[in-house]
Amino acid sequence: MTPLARLLIERIRETGPITVSDYMAECLLHPVHGYYTTRDPFGVAGDFTTAPEISQMFGELLGLALAQAWLDRGAPAPFTLAEAGPGRGTLMADILRATRGVPGFHAGARITLIEASPALRRVQGETLSGHAPLWLDRIDDLPERPLFLVANEFLDALPIRQFQRGPDGWHERLVGLRDDALAFGLSAGLPQVPRTPAFREARDGVLVEDNLPARLAVAVAAQRLARHGGVAYWIDYGGWRSQGDTLQALRQHAFDDPLAHPGEADLTAHVDFEPLAALAPAFAYDSQGAVLTRLGIDARAERLAQGLSGERLESHRAAHRRLTHPEEMGSLFKVLAITSAGAPPPPGFT
Repeated sequence: MTPLARLLIERIRETGPITVSDYMAECLLHPVHGYYTTRDPFGVAGDFTTAPEISQMFGELLGLALAQAWLDRGAPAPFTLAEAGPGRGTLMADILRATRGVPGFHAGARITLIEASPALRRVQGETLSGHAPLWLDRIDDLPERPLFLVANEFLDALPIRQFQRGPDGWHERLVGLRDDALAFGLSAGLPQVPRTPAFREARDGVLVEDNLPARLAVAVAAQRLARHGGVAYWIDYGGWRSQGDTLQALRQHAFDDPLAHPGEADLTAHVDFEPLAALAPAFAYDSQGAVLTRLGIDARAERLAQGLSGERLESHRAAHRRLTHPEEMGSLFKVLAITSAGAPPPPGFT
């Protein structure tokens, strides 16, 4: 039993079952035992690998897309170049390297990282040494200026609530105790639930998830874009009007029971992009594979392959496939790009 599991069991004994949202928040961000506050979870030595760690091409192409969007909008300066959930800083480092030849882009950029984990802030500072980024705890703290933002696998880690529809109405899924161990259960009937489309079309027995923090984060960015212009790319696994239980735990690169190792496993849930798109002044939506292909990943992959051979070449080709192929990340991951009304289309979309 993990130290956080003991604390949660004691809390539930004293005050009763907690929501899935509260459980996720404790597991990920508890100040002493939280998953993100105590470790660097990325890469081979961690519990999972994200797209920027798979290949430099991912960050390079997104960087050039942001730079092109900046040029398309008149090259405003100063502007906020932001990343939400920047991991080890790899994506921002690749963005900055790819855009250093764009006249005025670096001079006008105010590099901003939205990161709550002290442990990851230290790693990001090392990765981006020489760039002097500004760290913010919350997306709400973004300054009032043109915004060019990227968020890769940020929304999926925000705490969700889960609801199940039965013959007698809606119930919330809770984390309580069974035989002195953490277990899922259901609340009493609820007078109301969120009003997103996934709830309105749910049949009896269906479980529906709601990610209020994701809606709030996208709404804040959308407000900045409406007032000052810019573009925001949200990249995550998920779908459109999704239903069902998607809460999952990842530990040492393998799936785990979400209740088995609180504080020692990553917890995520698939993103429902439909209610997020509804918050945007204007948006575009497609699969990661399609967007990266339009941004030129095939040509970039061929150019990088010219200097490689043997195992390095095979690894490079595998990374290209993993990012774009429909049977890997290409279809599972989606890209929601939001911008201001009447602005040019975000690069990467038709």
